[in-house]
Amino acid sequence: MANLARILVEAAGSYPDRPAVRQDDVVLTYREFDRRSSRVAGWARQRGQRPGDRVGVLLPNVAQFPILYYGLLRAGVVVVPMNPLLKAREVNHCLTDSGAQTILAWHAAEGARDGAAAAGADYIVIGPDGSELDDAEPDSAITERGMHETAVILYTSGTTGTPKGAELTHANLNRNAELSARQLLGLGTDDVVMGCLPLFHTFGQTCALNAATISGASITLLPRFDPQRALEVIQRDRVTVFAGVPTMYTALAAVPDKTAVPTLRLCISGGAALPVEVLRNFEAAYNCQILEGYGLSETSPVVSFNRSGHRKVGSIGSPIDGVSMRLVDDSGADVANGDVGEIAVRGHNVMAGYWHQPEATAAAMADGWLRTGDLARMDADGFFFIVDRKKDMIIRGGFNVYPREIEEVLYEHPKILEAAVIGIPHPTHGEEVVAVVVVDGAATITADEVRAYVKARVAPYKYPRQVWFLDALPKGPTGKVLKRRIAVLQSAQASTTT
Repeated sequence: MANLARILVEAAGSYPDRPAVRQDDVVLTYREFDRRSSRVAGWARQRGQRPGDRVGVLLPNVAQFPILYYGLLRAGVVVVPMNPLLKAREVNHCLTDSGAQTILAWHAAEGARDGAAAAGADYIVIGPDGSELDDAEPDSAITERGMHETAVILYTSGTTGTPKGAELTHANLNRNAELSARQLLGLGTDDVVMGCLPLFHTFGQTCALNAATISGASITLLPRFDPQRALEVIQRDRVTVFAGVPTMYTALAAVPDKTAVPTLRLCISGGAALPVEVLRNFEAAYNCQILEGYGLSETSPVVSFNRSGHRKVGSIGSPIDGVSMRLVDDSGADVANGDVGEIAVRGHNVMAGYWHQPEATAAAMADGWLRTGDLARMDADGFFFIVDRKKDMIIRGGFNVYPREIEEVLYEHPKILEAAVIGIPHPTHGEEVVAVVVVDGAATITADEVRAYVKARVAPYKYPRQVWFLDALPKGPTGKVLKRRIAVLQSAQASTTT
């Protein structure tokens, strides 16, 4: 039996007066952190939440997030974290699909109220002081759960369009956090981890929040990333470990008036490929090494990593302890040494499955190995190098954008006959989202209209900044859209861009 929330209880017992969570002027010791999570657990139990019930949590990186996260887990509740930028239709889907009857939402989250109403879920606003649950009686008990019972459901679309809920168990998250803390980051009680990765995503949860908590370290939260503000926080709080995505390192390397950050001893990068030039520029500017790794929501997330003193620039490292990686062809057979193949993963980090989607789960793990959709090669030393993504997923600014989801929205527009969404390289965001549309008959529509239509229906990081118009989408013999040919055709026709 286990419960991920136990890592907070144990840290509070060992280091009660050490700082645990900081957000601007708010500083919580482990004692206070534990007490406030107990109040959330008491609130959940008083509301009749039973072990295994799902509750939505839609907050930015504020102190209330970890309090709610561990408090709900403490009561045996399954946490369904959501991006506060989601629109109502997206919130509705996550709540309806997971069966969550309650959502705890940040006061400034625009889509939460309408999404909750559409899903028939209770909508509870969480304000800046987090006092909304203060009337509840604290309940310090821990509801034990099976190691392989679900702790968190993370929604990820893959390339099938409709978001699927990846079930991460208490064992998945606990083991991944422990390995991240001990072997990859080398965290101790004197460390301060920068919490600018979104906590609603598994990278931020595991490598920042859970890793810091399991070590008795501190996490300092930044609700919205800004490179100058991040440097100020690093200096103010004497941050020692920075976890980020490539666009953050790009922004930090480009800051005109760089300041020394002598306390920073280690940086880690994931979420997308880190350009070698960005790595070199950052390390030269801040005199701190970046270790690049690889993972997915479905793997809790860490699969492989470079280690301090044992890294290869441009690689995603080698598998972490207890995790195996293979490169396979379309039939599932191992590719020859040096050849490119799809990464397949097996180990303690792999999800239990997709929530209530046995067919999708079976397709992803047909032979007991999770097929990632990412193509890579392995060198003679066992280091893996990403070559390309087999999937069409776009990674913009560290956020996953799934073309099918945006295409569904485009097809709802009465003037659009056909639509495809692709990603193109972008110097700052890594990739930019492009909508390629075919107008229906004699109808007319502008690029601004297309952008506005999609922007009103999806999170801000998802809508297409560029819109290309084609007479027809290129297709293969089976009618499948050939996205690789779109750019070739577009170059011969007019394009409208921002």
